[in-house]
Amino acid sequence: MVSPAKYGIIDSNRLHFDDKGILNMDEWMNYEQFDRQTWHSFFPADSVHLNQENLDEIKSLNDRISIEDVQDVYLPLIKLLQLHYQNFLSWQMQKSTFLRQPVRRVPYIIGIAGSVAVGKSTIARLLSILLNKLLPDKRVELMTTDGFLFPNAELKRRGIMDRKGFPESYDMEKLLKFLNDVKAGEPVVTAPTYSHQVYDVQPDKPLMIDHPDILIVEGINTLQLPTNQRLYVSDYFDWSIYVDADPELIECWYLQRFGLLLKTAFTDPSNYYYPYSQGDQDEAFAMARDVWEKVDLPNLTDFILPTKTRANLILHKTHGHVVDRLYLRHD
Repeated sequence: MVSPAKYGIIDSNRLHFDDKGILNMDEWMNYEQFDRQTWHSFFPADSVHLNQENLDEIKSLNDRISIEDVQDVYLPLIKLLQLHYQNFLSWQMQKSTFLRQPVRRVPYIIGIAGSVAVGKSTIARLLSILLNKLLPDKRVELMTTDGFLFPNAELKRRGIMDRKGFPESYDMEKLLKFLNDVKAGEPVVTAPTYSHQVYDVQPDKPLMIDHPDILIVEGINTLQLPTNQRLYVSDYFDWSIYVDADPELIECWYLQRFGLLLKTAFTDPSNYYYPYSQGDQDEAFAMARDVWEKVDLPNLTDFILPTKTRANLILHKTHGHVVDRLYLRHD
């Protein structure tokens, strides 16, 4: 029997109307689900060219990643990205031929979205390393959107310091201009950076993006609609990934990460977390839970999670940061 979803036909059994006649569509109707074992079978490569020490160097605080994870999840993903990238290059060539124009070097941009503490940064760094190994003749660069937060002083001036991380706390116009310049092939594009140690942007430490073949953009807001309602950040992406997990698990990872941040700040008075590391630990963790419940969880529920189905691929994590399921868009 032919699968309707395979050809983009919507199965009427997955369409539901509420009592007001409003259509509610199954959010997974455009995705095909794979368990970890099946995903690995698509590209059962054993050669990783990395060891556990390499992985420990790139993982974020409280994150976890193993050689088995690379073999089961990320090598098949890299192979799929390679195929998609080859199609992207072929299309650029065909379009230039059709328009009778010189082939223009257009960067391939990968977006990675998801909640705080879910492990986006580790995945972004791992993909960067694997792509560099797979495509040694290509320039792969990595950046985070954290640098496009308004500085703390500006957030305080606007009265939204307690909304840091919400859509209105980002300079989305600046981020969109940055991505537009990168896609347009500008020679060197500057991106602001962010320090989790000082909990603020670093205007004196810009990141220089210089003609990348592939750019990985990681951040909680990469699939969100900006306040001007005209362009998505993801309009500039050629492929996107959403890192998913149950909110209860993310809260645990968030608090565990907070504990590790306290330990690293213990001897550094310039660190944002230093005062918390010197005081009562129970009070510090109570503050962290309060921030999670009043800031990060509402942001996840209202603004981050609803963007999940804009991604080409959803990586679902379970206990221990283990990816157990993957959802791939049909298109």
